[in-house]
Amino acid sequence: MTTQSTTLAVSRVRFGHRQAADRVLGYGDPRPSLSWRVVKAPEGWEQAGAQVEISDGRGDPEIHDLEGDGQVCRPWPGRPLGSGRAARVRVRVAGHDGAWSSWSPPAQVETGLLKDEDWRGAPITPATPVGRLDPAPVMAVRFRVEGECARARLHLTSGGIFAAYLDGRRIGRDQLTPGWTDYRKRLNALTYDVTGSLTPGEHELAVILGNGWYRGQLTWTCRTEVYGSRLWLLSNLDWEDARGGHCLATDGGWTWRPSAILANDLYDGQMQDMRVPLLNPSATGGPVETIPMPRAAIRPQEAPPAVIIRRLPGRRLVLTPSGGKIVDFGQNVAGWVRLHVRSGRPGDQVVLRHAEVLEDGELGTRPLRKARATDRFILSGGEEDLEPIFTQHGFRYVQVEGVDDLRPEDLEACVVSADMESLASFSSSRPELDRLFENVRWSTRANFITIPTDCPQRDERLGWTGDIAVFSPTAMSLYDAGDFLDSWLEDVAGSQAPDGGIPVVVPDVLDGPKLTCGWGDASVLVPWAVYQATGDAGVLRRFLPMMDRFVDGVESLTRGTHLWRGGFQYGDWLDPDAPPDDPGRSKADPDVIATAYFAHSARLVSAAHMALGQAEEGRRYGRLADQIGHAFRDQYVTEGGAVLSDCASVYAVALVWDLLETPEQRRGAGDRLADIVRVSGFRISTGFLGTPLICPALVMSGHGDLAVRLLLQDRCPSWLYPVRMGATTVWERWDSMLPDGSINPGQMTSFNHYALGAIAHWMMTGLAGLRMEEAGWRRVSIAPVIDRALAHVEVAQETPYGLIRVKWEVRGKTLHLEAVLPVGIRARVRLPEVADRTYGEGSHSWDLPMEEVCPRKGPMLTIRDLIDSASAMEKLEKALAASGSQAYQGEGADLTFTEGAARWLDADVALLPQVASRQGYLPEAGAIEEACRTLLRGLPDTAD
Repeated sequence: MTTQSTTLAVSRVRFGHRQAADRVLGYGDPRPSLSWRVVKAPEGWEQAGAQVEISDGRGDPEIHDLEGDGQVCRPWPGRPLGSGRAARVRVRVAGHDGAWSSWSPPAQVETGLLKDEDWRGAPITPATPVGRLDPAPVMAVRFRVEGECARARLHLTSGGIFAAYLDGRRIGRDQLTPGWTDYRKRLNALTYDVTGSLTPGEHELAVILGNGWYRGQLTWTCRTEVYGSRLWLLSNLDWEDARGGHCLATDGGWTWRPSAILANDLYDGQMQDMRVPLLNPSATGGPVETIPMPRAAIRPQEAPPAVIIRRLPGRRLVLTPSGGKIVDFGQNVAGWVRLHVRSGRPGDQVVLRHAEVLEDGELGTRPLRKARATDRFILSGGEEDLEPIFTQHGFRYVQVEGVDDLRPEDLEACVVSADMESLASFSSSRPELDRLFENVRWSTRANFITIPTDCPQRDERLGWTGDIAVFSPTAMSLYDAGDFLDSWLEDVAGSQAPDGGIPVVVPDVLDGPKLTCGWGDASVLVPWAVYQATGDAGVLRRFLPMMDRFVDGVESLTRGTHLWRGGFQYGDWLDPDAPPDDPGRSKADPDVIATAYFAHSARLVSAAHMALGQAEEGRRYGRLADQIGHAFRDQYVTEGGAVLSDCASVYAVALVWDLLETPEQRRGAGDRLADIVRVSGFRISTGFLGTPLICPALVMSGHGDLAVRLLLQDRCPSWLYPVRMGATTVWERWDSMLPDGSINPGQMTSFNHYALGAIAHWMMTGLAGLRMEEAGWRRVSIAPVIDRALAHVEVAQETPYGLIRVKWEVRGKTLHLEAVLPVGIRARVRLPEVADRTYGEGSHSWDLPMEEVCPRKGPMLTIRDLIDSASAMEKLEKALAASGSQAYQGEGADLTFTEGAARWLDADVALLPQVASRQGYLPEAGAIEEACRTLLRGLPDTAD
């Protein structure tokens, strides 16, 4: 007899990386993996086994017994599903006492068309060629349904992007479908349930085709027709009624006609004639031509489709110096605008121009380069809503021409992003930090539309591999982006060259694959990040051949030296000290960075093989990583830990990736990194590749207070400088906007780039202290960086097992720490005065003496001690400014001092007057020294 527990409850099954739902449609794997959460269990309960019930309509339900405690991405235990087949799945779990939970609510998965040969008919295109600059064509067919429809599915793909309509009503809420893939190798197909719309009688299926990525403009050279010159559609409408099954496929019986969309381009915008209905049903139809099936594989879309995730109303109306009218939405977004027009004259035009920023009170369009980002509508003369469907812009501001009685509330920004679940939140006692975290989230949304792009606004919007290589752990913490990145990785793997190189942008529309540090390492770092966040070993099985080839290719390139030297490298891109017109000229030696990345990728490939039980291969790549580390130290590191090129990025990679061997090297490198941060005035001095590692490197070398100080800096360059300047997204450059409000003079300037936002990951793992210790979050540690500059920090993180919350708060002389853990997760708290034990499901709290977890600093003896004291530096800056010396005026005064103190950090603090006056060589040296002597008399004996 089966015992059932009333204290156990399990969630609905989740298929693969899809969001949990009662039904998943158009799935692309005949064997979807299964995950579930135990949402209620007795204290100390652990899963010992599970049963999965599968009903696929082929006989009685099957029940499969699964052993063990795994509840994340368990392999499909039943028969593979065929194309267009559905299965209903339930699960129940038992602990070691043998008592079973009740069955979970049912979830249904239904596959799309899994093979090319499952498609009927043929792709169709207008028989009369329709060019890129012509009106968007409508492909249409009329048909009849004789009886009540029991089940109907519409399968679609296209060359170009499409919007489908049944009897004039839009099908689905997807946007810009079927998204961007490497159309030469694979195409996404979408599946829709149209059962409720197929009533008995006559119907019209109409599909508008837009240029999109297929033949619209791509890259800053504005290439067109990269994938083809003729738009095409492939469609299967399958339905069942009392008479049996039916399939309406694209064939020569369809017709085409021009739509009301007169022009469309992702970069330039859309033009539409509102005097004509969108589908233009009265237009004379022309014949279509069938064409051969594409050579690319057609598969159900894996990535979540782009949708309108939010609508933001216009916030305020700005009148420009030139007399223009601009609506400010208060938030930089990706998508488009919907404008309600109350009246107008037939034939008049309304023009919408988009930009991210204002400059001198006008629309700041220079960063857009060649992208026009302009939508135009010819008015019908009545009240109407204007909204494009075949373009996409990055904007906060929209200038409106042609509407006399414009009001901000007449406009709403349609925010477009992949349909991903939000996983994380962060809050603290510092509103500017909370805004920074939100900026990172907004930039992720704006650049995760159909592929991970660099920016959503200018003539680029490409899948740069280097950006996502450094950002993927952050992305996977913030959003449920597993399927999104898996889909993109399929194109990365498909583009890999025999030597292991991958293109720097994927899909590749530039100059082919190459072995490039950081950018090429995306082939390793991104699959690893997805695996870590999801716990899905299937990700590694799928992409490990690509990961191996990349590391093997770099090893071949080094010719046995294990040093990645020479050749083209982007290096530590956008180092803040690089000239605006030469962003690759970084302080970090490119060979040092490249070899460090090589070692790190080899180590991760070793771990990936070990995770799959491939011990021999794991050990082989582990030995390679050791050899690279040895070569790195021999070539680039002194016995005392100095690293060649002596800048923050090279120390950060050496420390975080464990490339230093002796305690002397680790201590020397950590202390030198700390001094670089001090001398930089706690401003950022790293580029793309070093920035994600700088705070972790400081913490692990014993300088957590400096990591917090670096994070809280709001002078340029810093993470909080854009926040102070009003940014609502992450910028491409640390100074995309200069302090005077002008746009950076460089030709490459974006105000919506996520890469430098990788700091959000450390805000969760370091500042809040929630760190994953085992893939899939099965084991975590809680070790927050406590600093008196913050009163409280809180993070919430959704995991495959449920929600984790961690919060710390300073209450007088006590640190109060709280943690809430779901069933299935075990945690260790790593703080002084906390017992070294494992904590399980439930709510936990600790009260600890602040003097133990955050000891106050010692005596202020040296110039270094003075710089480490934020309050002392604030007083010094005021004193130096009051001296009247021009060297110490403005926001750079503190930096003038710290740079001058670089060789005097160990000097007695009593030498402050000489250090500040540069040994008397600065103008007004006497006044500077007197100000410092006065300051010293009032300084406390200990640092804060």
